[in-house]
Amino acid sequence: MKYGVIGTNFITNWFIEAGKSIDDFKLAAVYSRTEERAKAFAEKHEASYIFTSLEEMAKSSNIDAVYIASPTSFHAEQAIMMMNHGKHVLCEKPIASHHEEVEAMIHAANENNVVLMEAVKNTALPNFQKLKQAIERIAPVRRMVTSYCQYSSRYDAFKEGTVLNAFNPQFSNGALMDIGLYCVYPIVELFGKPDHVKASGVKLSSGVDGEGTLLLTYPEMEAVAMYSKITQSSLPSEIQGEEGTIVIDHIQKLEEVHIHYRDGRKEEISTTLDNDSMSYEIQAFHDKINGHNETSSINSLTTSLMTSEIMTEARDQLGVLFPADEGRSDKRYKGLS
Repeated sequence: MKYGVIGTNFITNWFIEAGKSIDDFKLAAVYSRTEERAKAFAEKHEASYIFTSLEEMAKSSNIDAVYIASPTSFHAEQAIMMMNHGKHVLCEKPIASHHEEVEAMIHAANENNVVLMEAVKNTALPNFQKLKQAIERIAPVRRMVTSYCQYSSRYDAFKEGTVLNAFNPQFSNGALMDIGLYCVYPIVELFGKPDHVKASGVKLSSGVDGEGTLLLTYPEMEAVAMYSKITQSSLPSEIQGEEGTIVIDHIQKLEEVHIHYRDGRKEEISTTLDNDSMSYEIQAFHDKINGHNETSSINSLTTSLMTSEIMTEARDQLGVLFPADEGRSDKRYKGLS
């Protein structure tokens, strides 16, 4: 699988390193707005081709798939361009700024018969698959609580008056989009779309959210997602059932997962990873392209769309609006100032 990458940041570095453990992974091309940066990144990672034009990259016959790690506000446009030229797309989370962009991306994937997948790491991990299988042992589930609160070093710059990308609405960023997704996506993967969404949080002066909480209501259970880039927490996440509770050390990493049964027994269901944690999402992407049905459900477009719908609704309730939202057709956005 010959890859082109869009984005020359630390995440792309991690992606390339993780890809080295995949047998059919090959970095072929690098895109950057500047030729100097593209050359430097290509030399570092031994890529054969560089591009400063996205259209030329999309038309290239030397690329089978594209990994997109640009700011979220560019994801939809870039992904659709690549898919319209027959490229498979693995797009960093969040897959797009809002749900209507996701719908357009899914349409492009179907029209061009290519694979589109959101690069959400935690739900592709082996321990998440083990967790899914273990849920029946504590059923029926009545509550899931996810927590990811990590103080951002970029928040120090923000408090000093410098708004970096992480807190800039121009790039469709903020706490929910960055790390809140790690809390919401697993809930949707396990339980689908909720009946109701209730969001609360702290909106920063730049217009994005610094922290927040989502309450997702289902017919026979509820889920709570707590996230923050302006505070720190060491709380685990839990799935609470009538017969026991699954305790997850960290919702993004899932390194230790245990079942605490109601009768006092404790069972570890997690195992140590054999490869780089990002490699599992890459392998899932390759499996989709190669038609391996046993892993085709990992990070499905259905889950990505439902998650984006929830996050769009949550942002609307919080009054967190991006320039990208101007293209939305729903009435809720138009009614907000």
